[in-house]
Amino acid sequence: MTEATTETWTDQFRNELVGNILPFWMRHTVDHENGGFYGLVDTDGNIDKEAPRAAVINARILWTFSAASRLIGPGYRETADWAFTYITRAFWDRKFGGLVWMLDRRGEPVSAHKQIYAQAFGIYALAEYFRTTGNAASLDFAKRLFWLIEDHSYDADCQGYFEARDRDWNELGDMRLSDKDLNCPKSMNTHLHIMEGYTNLLRVWRDPGLIVKQSELLRVTMDRVIDAKTGHFKLFFDEGWESQSDHVSYGHDIEGSWLLVEAAEVLGDAALIARARKLAVVIAKAVYEQGLDRDGSLFYEADGAGTLVDAGKHWWAQAEAVVGFYNAFQISGEAQFLTAAHRAWDYIEANVVDRVHGEWHAKLSPQGVPLTAKEDPNAYLVGPWKCPYHNSRVCFEMIERLDKQVSRKKAS
Repeated sequence: MTEATTETWTDQFRNELVGNILPFWMRHTVDHENGGFYGLVDTDGNIDKEAPRAAVINARILWTFSAASRLIGPGYRETADWAFTYITRAFWDRKFGGLVWMLDRRGEPVSAHKQIYAQAFGIYALAEYFRTTGNAASLDFAKRLFWLIEDHSYDADCQGYFEARDRDWNELGDMRLSDKDLNCPKSMNTHLHIMEGYTNLLRVWRDPGLIVKQSELLRVTMDRVIDAKTGHFKLFFDEGWESQSDHVSYGHDIEGSWLLVEAAEVLGDAALIARARKLAVVIAKAVYEQGLDRDGSLFYEADGAGTLVDAGKHWWAQAEAVVGFYNAFQISGEAQFLTAAHRAWDYIEANVVDRVHGEWHAKLSPQGVPLTAKEDPNAYLVGPWKCPYHNSRVCFEMIERLDKQVSRKKAS
């Protein structure tokens, strides 16, 4: 890549971030009457003010606008402050600690159980808000979530973390993160995002106990969750880490490939960094060879034989493909990964960005046609899982990575 090409690509990410993604959430989702953010905006841009609000999306909004305030400018600080107030006032369980799963529009719990995935995103977001603001209360909340996870979710016998607990942190019969997931004690998805949350917390709190736990979690991920032979993440497990599914999630594979490297680098363990970087290329190569459509987009899911179970194009997986492939290019220097990153972004700009309502289409058909709510009930612009986290993050990540590349070239 030439310097001019790099700067042009950087401009594309910045324009999408500040011209579309961030303004959409600031203009269309802030609930000035009840606090927080509306829980649902359909594919036609209609706001459902009665929809419940999920802890995960609100934590991701807090992370997004905290990162925007830190990396882009102070104009996003007000939205970050609004999100921080809502998370800590409405979602925090003052009796038992932690973040409840779901609230109604007035801030009353609809589901008060403790999904560990949500606690991990709370850490991720609160640590980012502290990075941005220096607000000591935010760091305190993040630390408390870390201790709650370790006290109530950690498996002292087999390592790793259990999926969920009830409101007062006792065992829960149904631990599924969503209706489509298996009801298993452990999952790839939860472990991946605990690792992500701990990574951000380590940036602001070099606690010896946190370092030990993150080191162990990295090893568990590489030893138990990743199948080094196939280059894929295994998805669901029993308590003893026996795999309960042979399905492959290409989006989680490519996302996990770069989050693994980030976690090892922030931890600072040379041996784990080397191992993570090697695995990242192996995973990216498997996704490149098996998970890409002819137009450069990413298929969603396949079974163990490689037969597509879901050939649709999900917004978040396309975003992660850009960062994951570019990360593999940075490590390996292999041009195919750079090409894959460019093609994934081109597909996003041509098909995934909603040029009418703003934000991104949640789901597209295998042919790249955006789905409406009538065609798929989980297709929406804003929803329990549709947030500004994946698509803003690809912009933040790529701007930072490309700026560093330009700086290195100018210095050499």
